[in-house]
Amino acid sequence: MNGWMGKCLTVNLSTKTLKTLDVDKELLLSFMGGRGLGVKLLWDLVPPSTKPFSEENILVFAVGPLTSTPIPTTGRFSIVSKSPLTGGIFYSSCGGFFGFKLKNVGFDYILVEGRSSTPIYLYIDDKNFELRDASHLWGKTTKETFKILEEDLGKDFSFVCIGPAGENLVRYACVMGGYGNFAGRGGLGAVMGFKRLKAIAVKGTGKPKIADEEGLAKALKNFRDRISWNPVLDKALAYYGTSALVNVINEHRILPTKNFQLNRFEDAENISGETLKEKIFVRRRSCYNCPVGCKRMTKTGSGREGEGPEFETLASLGSMLLIGDVEAVAEINYLCNDLGLDTISFGGTVACAMELSEKGLPDARVKWGDAETVKRLVVDTAYRRGLGRWLAEGSKIFSEKFGFAEASMNVKGLELPMYHPDGVFGQALAYATSNRGACHLNAYLISVEVLGYPYLMDRFSPVNKPSIVVYMQNLAAVMDSMVVCKFLGFEFDEETFANLLTLVTGKTFTQESLITIGERIWNLERVFNFKAGLGWETDRLPSRFKVPLQPMLKEYYRVRGWKPNGYPTKNKLKSLGLNVEDEC
Repeated sequence: MNGWMGKCLTVNLSTKTLKTLDVDKELLLSFMGGRGLGVKLLWDLVPPSTKPFSEENILVFAVGPLTSTPIPTTGRFSIVSKSPLTGGIFYSSCGGFFGFKLKNVGFDYILVEGRSSTPIYLYIDDKNFELRDASHLWGKTTKETFKILEEDLGKDFSFVCIGPAGENLVRYACVMGGYGNFAGRGGLGAVMGFKRLKAIAVKGTGKPKIADEEGLAKALKNFRDRISWNPVLDKALAYYGTSALVNVINEHRILPTKNFQLNRFEDAENISGETLKEKIFVRRRSCYNCPVGCKRMTKTGSGREGEGPEFETLASLGSMLLIGDVEAVAEINYLCNDLGLDTISFGGTVACAMELSEKGLPDARVKWGDAETVKRLVVDTAYRRGLGRWLAEGSKIFSEKFGFAEASMNVKGLELPMYHPDGVFGQALAYATSNRGACHLNAYLISVEVLGYPYLMDRFSPVNKPSIVVYMQNLAAVMDSMVVCKFLGFEFDEETFANLLTLVTGKTFTQESLITIGERIWNLERVFNFKAGLGWETDRLPSRFKVPLQPMLKEYYRVRGWKPNGYPTKNKLKSLGLNVEDEC
C-alpha cells in the first residue's frame, strides 16, 4: 500500500499475547487512520456500557497515511479509548516523534486490550516486539521513566509513558509522548495505569511508500512557502508559541479568571508570552518535521526547568487561580508534567476547590493566588492524598461531593478550555456539542471570532455559527485521522489536504470526500456517546454562562441532519455508510 503500512499490532495484556494482523483496506479508506481508525475499533470492540476501568476497555495508538512523510507536522499520533473522566468516547492527539517511529516500524496502529497483573511495558523494534517487566519503572515520574528507558535502550527509541497520576488512576491523568509532548485530556493515562501498561518503546527504520514522490515534492515547495508567509505560523507561534495568546485573549475579555467568575485578569501581563520570553525562555523546540517550532523550553529562577507552559496552562494555572507570576505557573506546570496530570483539568478542579473554600467549605482550605499550596496539591492529587483524593476525581465529581455542582466548569465531565464562552458564541456552541466534552480543538472558532483567520465574524452573534461549527468539527476529525497538526488550519483547508493525500496514497481524494470522512467519524462518536448515556441533555454549558445556546443548538442539530433530540437520523447514518440501529 501507499501511505498506509497495512499492518497492526494487537496486544492482550491479560494473556500476554501479541500478534500482527493485516488491516482492512476499506476500513482505512472509510476512517483514514489516527482518531477515525481508533473510533471505529472502539465501536466494533467495546460496548458503550463498558466501564472505562475494565479489562474490556481498549486503548488504540494510531497513526495516519500522512504520518512519517515529508509533509510538515506529520509525526503525530492519536490515542482512543473510553474516558474515565467523561464516560464517553475519547481521543487525544500528541506531537513529538513517537508517531513517526511507530509508522516506520510498520504499523498503522497498536490495539491494547486486557489488563496485566504486574507493571509492564511494550517493546517494539524492526525485528521484535514483546512485553517486558516494568516494576523498576512503576512509581517513577515521566521524566525519570524516559531517562531510564533511554539509558537501557538508546536515544534512537521514542516512548510514551505515564507518571504516578496514571498509576493511581487520577481521572485526568495524561500520556507523555516525548519530552514536553502530551496526549493531555480525558484521562487516557489512567486507562494505561489501570492496565498496568507503564510505557511503550518503539524504534522503526522503515518508511511508508509514496505513490507520487515527484508530485509531492513539487506540492511541498508551495506548502512550505505558505507556512513561511503565514503570520500566525511563522511569526506569533514561532516567536512566542501559544503563549502569544494571553494578552490578546485578555484584551478581548475572554480570559477565564477566578474559575470563570471573571473574564479579564489584571495580572495577565505577568503571565503573558512576552513576560515568559523575557524571564524564563531558554529555547524553541520542534516536533518531527515541523518548521514552526511552537514548543518552549523554560527555566525559572530556582533552577527548575522543563517544557512550557502553553497558553492553556498559563490560564488554567494562572488567571483561573489568580496566580499572576509566570515563574510560579511554570513550576506548577513542571510538576504536572512530571507526575502526568492534565493541566487544564487540574487547574479547573483546583479553581473549583478555591471557589468552594471562598464560600466557606472547611474541607477545601485553598485560597486564591496561593501558588505554594497549589504545588503541594499537584503532588497530593497525583498520589491521592488528603484533599487530593477528591481533586483526582475531576471538578464534576468533586463539586457534587461537596454539594455545589454549579462550581464545576465542565461539559460532559471535561473541564472547559481557556476561552470564556460568554464572549465567543461560536466557541460556546463548539464546547457544548463536542463529542469528547468541552474542547477547543474540535472546532477552533477563536480563529474567526477573535483572530480573523481566514475572516472575522461577530463574536457576539449566533448567526451562521452552527454551520461553521459543523464544518470545523468535520475537518478536525479528518485532520486527527490523517494525522496532522491543527495549527496547519491557519493556512490550509481540505482542498490542500485532499491533494496531498492523493499524491501520497495514489487514491483519489476530494474536498467533499474528506469532509464526508470527518462527518462519518463525528456521527459514529455521537452514536457511541448516546448509547453510553451522554445524550442531548449533555449538550449544555454550566449555568454560570449566559450564551443564547438553545437556538444555536436547534440549528446545529438541523445542519447535522439529526433528530430534534440530537441523535443522527436513519437516513444520515445510511448516507455515511454507518450500519447502526436507529434506537434513540
